[in-house]
Amino acid sequence: MFLRLVKQMAECEGVTKQLKAENQMEWVGRMNNIRSRAMEIVNAELIFKR
Repeated sequence: MFLRLVKQMAECEGVTKQLKAENQMEWVGRMNNIRSRAMEIVNAELIFKR
């Protein structure tokens, strides 16, 4: 679930391999942001939801 969500969010926001090749620091920052948001979603849905 987590990896699929990260992939979908990256595609929607235009975070591509081309961006990684052109501007690695921006890519890393955006991917870290996406991973953090995805983790919040997963935690909310699977762990904290009763």
